[in-house]
Amino acid sequence: MEPRAIIVELKRNRAVFKHLLEGIPLEIRKWKPNPEKWCLLEIVCHLLDEEVEDFRERVRHVLQTPDLPLKPFDQLAWPVERSYLSQDFDEILMKFLKERNASVIWLYSLNNPNWNSKVTHQGLGEVSAKSFLVNWLAHDYHHIRQINSLKYDYLRFKSGDDLTYAGNW
Repeated sequence: MEPRAIIVELKRNRAVFKHLLEGIPLEIRKWKPNPEKWCLLEIVCHLLDEEVEDFRERVRHVLQTPDLPLKPFDQLAWPVERSYLSQDFDEILMKFLKERNASVIWLYSLNNPNWNSKVTHQGLGEVSAKSFLVNWLAHDYHHIRQINSLKYDYLRFKSGDDLTYAGNW
């Protein structure tokens, strides 16, 4: 997939996230099918942090300063360190949507970027700007699937109905 097509998909996914998450009832926002899973609030907080501190920043870094080391972070620690469960769902969602818009505008503004530029990642070795961009889109798809799965699990939990008629999940 060409970078321009990926950017178009990132822009489209902003609308997908908006429609999937806006107006979510309060009782669903922190609901979890089990303690190991994330709730919708944690997912939205994660999306915001990843948008700003991971994907956009890493693509920018590889394109502008590939000779400098990447700033390490521990995204698995963020939910506790940043008190994801005490955040305001609507506020975080709006911030994420605003940041996604800023990301897309920035990506469209790039003038002939070298998508083959590479940086050394401490766990993955050499990673190109294009690879970070492709993984940004894959990350979207992962969380879109996760959100839908969580909504499906909540529907099954609340309804108590057998959902097999709807098709194999």
